[in-house]
Amino acid sequence: MKLKPYWLDTAEPAGDFRRRGVPARADVAVIGGGLTGLSTALHLARDGADVVLMERHTLGWGASGRNGGMATTGLAISFGKAVARYGQARATEMFQAYNDAIDTLETLVASEGIDCDFERSGKLTLACKPDHYASFEKSAHLMAELAGQHVTLVPRQEMRTEIGSDFYHGAMVDPLGAGLHMGKFLSGLAKAASAHGASLHEDCEVVGLRRLAGHRHEITTDAGTMVADQVVVATSGYTGRLTPWLRRRIVPIGSFIVVTEPLSPEVTAELLPHRRMASDSKNLLYYFRITPDSRLLFGGRARFAMSSPSSDLRSGRILHAAMVRVFPQLRSTRIDYCWGGLVDMSLDQMVHAGEHQGVFYSVGYSGHGVQMATHMGKVLATVLSGEHRANPWADLRFPAVPGHFGPPWFLPPAGAFFRFLDLVR
Repeated sequence: MKLKPYWLDTAEPAGDFRRRGVPARADVAVIGGGLTGLSTALHLARDGADVVLMERHTLGWGASGRNGGMATTGLAISFGKAVARYGQARATEMFQAYNDAIDTLETLVASEGIDCDFERSGKLTLACKPDHYASFEKSAHLMAELAGQHVTLVPRQEMRTEIGSDFYHGAMVDPLGAGLHMGKFLSGLAKAASAHGASLHEDCEVVGLRRLAGHRHEITTDAGTMVADQVVVATSGYTGRLTPWLRRRIVPIGSFIVVTEPLSPEVTAELLPHRRMASDSKNLLYYFRITPDSRLLFGGRARFAMSSPSSDLRSGRILHAAMVRVFPQLRSTRIDYCWGGLVDMSLDQMVHAGEHQGVFYSVGYSGHGVQMATHMGKVLATVLSGEHRANPWADLRFPAVPGHFGPPWFLPPAGAFFRFLDLVR
């Protein structure tokens, strides 16, 4: 069993961008080489900007290469909760932003010729309890009435048409959801950004950020010092000491994944006959899909813990047991991959993007970053050009997490709280 992301192990890197000194200046410096950073660099470079991107590890090393490869519709919170919190018009606008995000991803794949197995196979949301299915019915009505988004409800007696399991109490299908090979997509983004003139730097940690005037900053890295007219921070769940204001507002939560050996066509047709992107309705949810080479990828918040080899192994054992509960027919199936990564959760489970003390940022994807992080790179490129109305999250208050000033000491009690909610709700 390999303790590394399946996506990164089965894709060719875009190149070797290590051991490169940073230039003396740039129009824009991008900190973070995941989806937000690469998409920002690509869109800016296509418009003629001189862009330098710096990544502490290798491109896509963080959450962007450690997720389920699912680009799905809808907010991290339910549409009904969004309406109650923000009102009908604002909630609908936010909901539509996720549809726009999948469109952005699909357009990039086509315009840059990225071969990454992109397919709109649909999103399957699964009810863990009968009450959850009743909530689906209410959400479906609201989405159709307010957002013009039409989904299909699947009652429990018809579930075998969507999933080879009797574990759930019904489902909701949205045809607009998509899946892709994350490693191939990240490599394609990096190749495209580099081809359009962006300067990419791996093994390049930013250790200092000093404001000179307005948006202009001096950036100190372990590969040299540079000055940039504008700075974008795109560090998501790996946000740290460099930007303490952002760190206080982002909780890094471990999300863990196991991937099986390749399965026969008969087995994959039984498990998920339409190869949809699936997730369930728990707070500590499971999510799963069939990979392009016919494996089952099964993930979830197995433990409220940070990712490390030992933590990943413990979480992998928990997830394997969960996978077998959902799909008993996989009891003897080999696990080939196990890994973990950090999801960037905000207190309100909303995306937050804007400017603080002259630095631009986009973070807080709360487990929905594949499409939205890519989309926000396009948005940030527009914002840096002066069109601030392009940002769909600009007016959201970005609350700090009480008591959060460093490593998230509160994760174990938070995990216990959400497990309790899953028992009683």
